[in-house]
Amino acid sequence: MCMLSTRPLLWGIMTKISMQELDIFPSDRQPTVRIMAMPANTNPIGKVFGGWIMAQMDVAGGIVALEYSGGPVVTVAVTSMEFHKPVQVGDLVSCFARIQKVGSTSITVKVEVFSQRAHDGMLKATKVTEAVIIYVSVNSDGIPRKLPERETNFGYYW
Repeated sequence: MCMLSTRPLLWGIMTKISMQELDIFPSDRQPTVRIMAMPANTNPIGKVFGGWIMAQMDVAGGIVALEYSGGPVVTVAVTSMEFHKPVQVGDLVSCFARIQKVGSTSITVKVEVFSQRAHDGMLKATKVTEAVIIYVSVNSDGIPRKLPERETNFGYYW
C-alpha cells in the first residue's frame, strides 16, 4: 500500500508524494555551501565535473574549519571521497560540513553533498558525494598554529 504525505515546496505549493519518495535532504541543519550547477561546470557528456563538486566541498569544509580555528586554514588531505550519483545542470547542490575530529593543529571535517532536482512540482533530493577532508590551522606565515580551546559542543549547528 502506498502511503501519501503532503509536503510543501519552498513557495508554499502542496504536493502529494509517496513515503518512499520522501526527501532525504537534511532538515536538522543548514548547508554550509549551496549553489546551482551550471552548463559551464559540465564534462562532454553533460554531467557536472567531479572536480567542480570537490572544489565546492573544499570550500564548505574550509568554512567550518576556519570558524573553529578562528583564523586561516589550509587543506592538507582528502582521506576519503566517494561519488554516489551524477549531478546535472540545474541541480541545487548543497554541501553539509561537520567537524569529526580536532587535533592540536588539525581539523577533520566530513562533507556530504546532496543535489535537489525539480521533478513534477517538487524538489527531489539525492546524496551525490561525501568526503573526509583534513585542514590545518596556520599563522600568517603559513606555519601550523595550535588551535584554540573550544567547548565540546562548539559548532554543533553544523
